[in-house]
Amino acid sequence: MKIAFVGKGGSGKTTLSSLFIRHLAAVGAPVIAIDADINQHLGPALGLDETRAAELPAMGERLPLIKDYLRGSNPRIASADTMIKTTPPGEGSRLLRVGENNPVYDSCARPVELDGGAVRLMVTGPFTDADLGVACYHSKTGAVELCLNHLVDGRDEYVVVDMTAGSDSFASGMFTRFDITFLVAEPTRKGVSVYRQYKEYARDFGVELKVVGNKVQGAEDIDFLRAEVGDDLLVTVGHSDWVRAMEKGRPPRFTLLEDTNRDALRQLQTTVDTAYERRDWERYTRQMVHFHLKNAQSWGNERTGADLAAQVDPHFVLGESVAAAV
Repeated sequence: MKIAFVGKGGSGKTTLSSLFIRHLAAVGAPVIAIDADINQHLGPALGLDETRAAELPAMGERLPLIKDYLRGSNPRIASADTMIKTTPPGEGSRLLRVGENNPVYDSCARPVELDGGAVRLMVTGPFTDADLGVACYHSKTGAVELCLNHLVDGRDEYVVVDMTAGSDSFASGMFTRFDITFLVAEPTRKGVSVYRQYKEYARDFGVELKVVGNKVQGAEDIDFLRAEVGDDLLVTVGHSDWVRAMEKGRPPRFTLLEDTNRDALRQLQTTVDTAYERRDWERYTRQMVHFHLKNAQSWGNERTGADLAAQVDPHFVLGESVAAAV
């Protein structure tokens, strides 16, 4: 299952996504964790020191390798140079699976040991001084979008993506690449403003959205969130001594996380697992093609000098049955 964590800056989305990743690892689930935020904090939230976090390979810098591998023998793609972030898979494309070993993971993923297990961590890479004034951050997250387009994940497999803050995620079609999106919101007007934007933008694309109330201090905060987001409010999380210790770089064993917060994480997993029954690979593929054609017409054809609409395989539907046949 593919899960996105979104929210305004400072809402605690990285903290919540890291807790969920730790929870999944603790129950023995295979997990790929992806930091797609412009501020790269997921590694430290999973316990990496600053040096090791800075050494994580940036997916954006390995885009040629990613494209060359995913292209495979797809006859509709003339060369890896003509692939863009939205290029969909077709017959002959190489697909990614969560638990396998492949050149993309070898180059871009690093194992992170947690006290309940281990996860694969991938990062887009930071926004560098060389990018200032001349680059768009979505050129970096494009590597994530391309991988998600070619990823086939099954039941009890999890890909958790810490997205860029605010409504900036809608600058690409990546917001449709998930089975469920958890929006982390504080009980304030600013805290729920991103929710309103996300709800409006996502409505036409069938994006399943649930709100995780964070920094909740009592019934009044819960009542406020319920009044603002209604039934989309899934769980709330309050103060955590465990999180405070983690943010100081000295997290205790994960089993010592407060019971109320462990219960919240279990509810997140139950919600995700239930969403598996509603998966619609045809819609997923259709949306993928929709955004590819939009990008092709807007800038892709001119950038690559190719007719990128021709990359679409009209008979191909991404799914677990396709992956099993490859």
